[in-house]
Order: sequence, then structure tokens, then C-alpha cells
Amino acid sequence: MRVDPSFETFVDDRSTALLRTAYLLTGDRGHAEDLLQTALLRTARHWSQARDSPEAYARQVLVNLSRDRIRSLFRRPREAPMPEDPDTLRTVDGGYERVTERRVVVRALAQLPIRQRQVVILRFFEDLSVEQTAELIGSSTGTVKTHTSRALARLRELLADYHEPFPMEVPHAH
Repeated sequence: MRVDPSFETFVDDRSTALLRTAYLLTGDRGHAEDLLQTALLRTARHWSQARDSPEAYARQVLVNLSRDRIRSLFRRPREAPMPEDPDTLRTVDGGYERVTERRVVVRALAQLPIRQRQVVILRFFEDLSVEQTAELIGSSTGTVKTHTSRALARLRELLADYHEPFPMEVPHAH
């Protein structure tokens, strides 16, 4: 397949941000990489349509693929995560605490219903407006606000037991 140079530039510039979005949508690095690869292939195939706003196009594909993935997960036996043994983890590295906090947040996000998770990711991690988020997930702005409110309340509950203090105030996206 011959690739347009502007598509290659887009992939070089935005694939890291799109991978982060995919990871937050799936909660799993391997699934996120697969999701992003599929999204980029679909974006490349429709580059003539996506060229004007490629990031929005690719993000829409990611959201749709994550929805499809969630649907397929309900049709098959659930995967069981490997148990973690906290005694084998060493806390020598100063970055360990940030990794732990990130894991706690990702686990909390994974416990949200898919629509609430999508709204939180798009609004606060992707910094999209209510209107942009509503358009992307195909719902009204009121629905986005409701999902945001419920998701933030649920995240506060989930993260309340976390022993390290972290800011529960979420900066407002534009």
C-alpha cells in the first residue's frame, strides 16, 4: 500500500497521543497497541476523507473500536488478570510512586462503565470540550455532562481509599 507522506507525518506527530487514548480506553497496553494499529490502518485507507482532520477521524475510529471490543468481551469468557505480589516489588526507584498512582487511576478508570470512561478520557485526558465529546460519542451535551458528573463521583469513591494524597479536583477542559 502506498502511503501519502502527509499521513506518515501525522503518524509521527500524533501516534503517541493516540496510543495514550487507546490505552486509557482499554486499560491494557497490548490491546491499546492493537486498537491504534487498526485505527491507523483505517485512517490510512480513508486518508482522502480524513486528511482535513486526521486526529479527530482517528480518535473516532478508536472510540468505535473500543466500543466493539467491549461488546465482544461480553460474548466470551472473562479474562482473569495475573495476581500481583506486592512483596516482590521494590520501592528503590523514585518514579515507582508515580507508576503506582498511574496504575491506581487506570484501574479506577477501568471500573467505570464504558460511556463514562470514554467521556472522562476525551474530556480530561484529550482536553476536548463538552460539544466535541458529544459529537465524538454521538450523544447530546447534556448526556456528556451527566456521564462526566457520575464518572467523577465514582472516581472519587474508588480513589478515596488510596493512601497517598492526590488532587481530586480535575481541571476543566476548555
